[in-house]
Amino acid sequence: MTSPLKPLNRQVVVITGATSGIGLATAQEAGKQGAKLVLAARGADVLDAVVQGLVDNGVEAIAVVADVAERSQVERIAQTALERFGRIDTWVNNAGGTIYGRLDQVSEDDSRRLFDINFWGMVHGSLVALPILKRQGGALVNLGSEASEVAIPMQGMYSASKHAVKGFTDALRIEVEQLDQAPVSVTLIEPTAVDTPLPQHARNYMEREPKLPSPQVDPHQVAAAILHAAVVPMRTVRVGMMAELDVLMEKVAPDLADRVAVLQVPRQQRDCPPREPGGSLYASRASGRIYGPGAG
Repeated sequence: MTSPLKPLNRQVVVITGATSGIGLATAQEAGKQGAKLVLAARGADVLDAVVQGLVDNGVEAIAVVADVAERSQVERIAQTALERFGRIDTWVNNAGGTIYGRLDQVSEDDSRRLFDINFWGMVHGSLVALPILKRQGGALVNLGSEASEVAIPMQGMYSASKHAVKGFTDALRIEVEQLDQAPVSVTLIEPTAVDTPLPQHARNYMEREPKLPSPQVDPHQVAAAILHAAVVPMRTVRVGMMAELDVLMEKVAPDLADRVAVLQVPRQQRDCPPREPGGSLYASRASGRIYGPGAG
């Protein structure tokens, strides 16, 4: 059975994808609450600036430049954390991205790269963190999405990757919590659309600039859910009323859900041409921003 988790001010917390959006909001909130932080991302300059900002505010934090798609680099995150702090209490697999485009238009290379980040990055983090967390108890928190349960047209490969995150996380939870009776809590976080730079970082095949549909929740709401799961064992946490409603519709009226989903296509496009369609699929484009550019 999972043992009681420590209060945040006694925890060492690892967060991947920590230089923008949900990851950055979570790092800032955890730092405010006294956690020691190990922050990982691909972009060294932005990551160093984020960590320096936290350190200047009295937070114990270190940076590890890493691409979660490479298991050896994820192992280096863990090794660095142990060398500096001697333990890991919560590991947050947050790094992720998306692709806007019809499934028959997205290249296989791009699709595989997205899975390398969203799915395999989460697998690497989970399997690297688990032996460490089992030693003294702790929490593993994986970022899924409303798209772990429902499909989003024009983000089909993202939906597929987040479905995979849910399948892996649910199976791992059974093995760890039920079969092993290990003192580790395994949580899946499923936010609805969140006001982050995710669309600006996306690989975009559309003829227009991508956006997220409204309503969007504040990234700090997701951060609060993540940090709650770090101190209170949780199974699955949905963030935002639309996540609850959309998942309910998918379960009770799937045909209707399919027809309603078509309405999401125009709501995912701005009325302007694409700005940087390559996105951050292959290289970091994080700018140290929590929020997206605003509605429009």
